[in-house]
Parts: sequence; C-alpha cells; structure tokens
Amino acid sequence: MSKRIAFLTAAEGVEEVELTQPWKAAVDAGHTAELLSLDEGEVQLFQHLDKSSTQRIDRRVSDVAVADYDALVLPGGVANPDALRADETAVSFIRDFVDSGKPVAAICHAPWTLVEADRVRGKRLASWPSLQTDIRNGGGEWVDEEVVVDGNLITSRNPDDIPAFNKALLDALG
Repeated sequence: MSKRIAFLTAAEGVEEVELTQPWKAAVDAGHTAELLSLDEGEVQLFQHLDKSSTQRIDRRVSDVAVADYDALVLPGGVANPDALRADETAVSFIRDFVDSGKPVAAICHAPWTLVEADRVRGKRLASWPSLQTDIRNGGGEWVDEEVVVDGNLITSRNPDDIPAFNKALLDALG
C-alpha cells in the first residue's frame, strides 16, 4: 500500500544526499514523496557547504495538515534545520506530527527541530555530534549510533548512515 511522505526543509542549506537518497528510497518502494517548505519556489541543496542542485517545492507547510501524510522526513544540513526551528509554523507542524504517532525521521542536524518542538524529552536520539548538548538540554538521551528508533522517532548521525536510516523509514512504513 502506497504511503504519502512529507519531506520538510527550509529554502536553503539542505544537505543534498539527506533529501535525495531517502526520497529515492521512498519512491522506489512505491510511496509518494512531497517537498514541503516555508515558501513556494525551489529549495537550494548543498553538498556540505557548496551549492549543488535545486528541487521544486510541492507545497508550503502552512498549506498542509498532518492528516495529509503518513510519515515526515527531516533532512539535515546546518542552515536548513536552523531556519526551520525559527519558524513557528514549521515547528508546530513537526510537533503535531510527532504527537500523531506517525513516523518522523530526522538525520544529522535535523533533530534540532525536534528539540525546538519539545519532542525529545525521554527519547533516545542520534544526530550530528554537535547537537548532543541541545538534545540533552531538551531532556533526550543522545547516542552515537547509526540509526535509533524510539517510538515513532527515527534518527541518524550523518550521510554515512543513510542506508540504515532509509531501511528504518521503510520498515516504519510497513
């Protein structure tokens, strides 16, 4: 059964492989992927700190509801989650998605948005190592593991973990 997956990013600073590889895995498994962002237009993808390609935004996060999707993927990159966590509409959408019990997969720096949404308390998470203090201050337990599944949260550390991240996401989708 095909599922509808939301990928939420800011307009720039998105780590390319953390969007494109989970997207490809989802589509190859027969699911529908949609790119959500704060505004219309395109998202600027990066390979670390260098601009790479762009991807067209399907819908603004302010125009959708959690009920529209079966899962949420939060790609990393440093600037991307930093911009998202400053936007109350995005933070509210993430908070409501976690609360829905549906899968929420966040990689690298993306767990910053989960901290901002106050949804790491009592949870085990993996992330880029520089987020460990933020996760602990938010009441979560930071671990240095390839992929961590805690309830409906799926988290990974970096692009090297994408195969395990993708497998955990697809397993959560059934």
